[in-house]
Amino acid sequence: MWRVGASRRCHPARYANKFPTNKLSNRYFGLRPGVARTGCGRYAFLVDQAVSVPSHLIVIGTSAGGMPALTQLVAQLPATLPAAVLVVQHLAPDSTGAPLVTRLGHHTALRCQLARHEAPLEAGNLYLAPPDHHLLVKDKRLLVTRGPRENNYRPAADALFRSAAVAFDSHVVGVVLTGMLHDGTAGLEFVKRCGGTAVVQDPADAEYPSMPESALRAVAVDHVVPLARMGALLAQLVSAAPAGLPAAMNIPLDLQLEAAIAERVVGTAEQVSQLGHLVPLTCPDCGGNLWEVDHGQVLRYRCHTGHAFTAGALAESSQHALEETLWVALRMMEERHNLLNSMASHGGAPVNSHQAERIEDLKRHVNRMREFLLSGSENHQAAKDAALE
Repeated sequence: MWRVGASRRCHPARYANKFPTNKLSNRYFGLRPGVARTGCGRYAFLVDQAVSVPSHLIVIGTSAGGMPALTQLVAQLPATLPAAVLVVQHLAPDSTGAPLVTRLGHHTALRCQLARHEAPLEAGNLYLAPPDHHLLVKDKRLLVTRGPRENNYRPAADALFRSAAVAFDSHVVGVVLTGMLHDGTAGLEFVKRCGGTAVVQDPADAEYPSMPESALRAVAVDHVVPLARMGALLAQLVSAAPAGLPAAMNIPLDLQLEAAIAERVVGTAEQVSQLGHLVPLTCPDCGGNLWEVDHGQVLRYRCHTGHAFTAGALAESSQHALEETLWVALRMMEERHNLLNSMASHGGAPVNSHQAERIEDLKRHVNRMREFLLSGSENHQAAKDAALE
């Protein structure tokens, strides 16, 4: 910021009639491009408005336990960070995200904000994906979209990591923090395939270790650290390489295609078929065909409408769909059993042996189905609880 003495010759008030206030000519007042004139009274001020393009992107994915983890992490990052920080925190679709932005802003020197569509990326800024929207990157700008869910999430860490890797290649640091299930695992592989760096919170340090453990099982992670040491590591990683825009490199064509699908630029069945081979499975979200992706080490599936799943996420979705279907079947069986009982007792007519056998068989099926569903629900919850221990 520079202070310059005001004078009758250059004071804006003198020329208010000649130049509308919101269109004062920087050229007239001798200001260089990217600098605005502000202030009043005896002094005016020149404020540098040039956008500081980040040399790196730090992309972070987290879920359960993410709010305190993010608060602890961003408190360690300096305001002079040459990178932009992009965060996917799984939130309820009907939430605003504003409380988390406010909370983070109270604990960090970074400028924290909800991501806005088409906003330019700036170093020293933290952008939080809005609830129920994907956060993507293209041409050094943010894209905020409501594209198909990935791993049953929107926003999804995988979608952000892939987009950032395609846009900034080796100048990306992908970070997976505490959370449940698998989001971010495939995303870290995308980052690694484009030359970037993968960082995972030490599962022993994570409130919910499922996401970090999933990433460690599937990806050759570069750094596994507790939160207390992660801020210094990230600052070192983005400062080690020379500052400047990312150098062009060969981005895998399959990742370019998947990034375009997420941006809704492409997405036909013919295009998705370029990523893998058709398998006898259906998308649990839309019922469409699924393709098994042939690229990378993480087993993944996509449908032509844009839904994407790791194998673990697909199994989880299939479990929910199966359970819902079986509960519907149980309801229909109980209704039929009740109807047959009513028909048998109506009018006092005696029940023949065939009708009695049908009613008894149906009753046994109902009881077995109920036992199966209840035991399945208990086992599923026990597996989740075990993952947290």
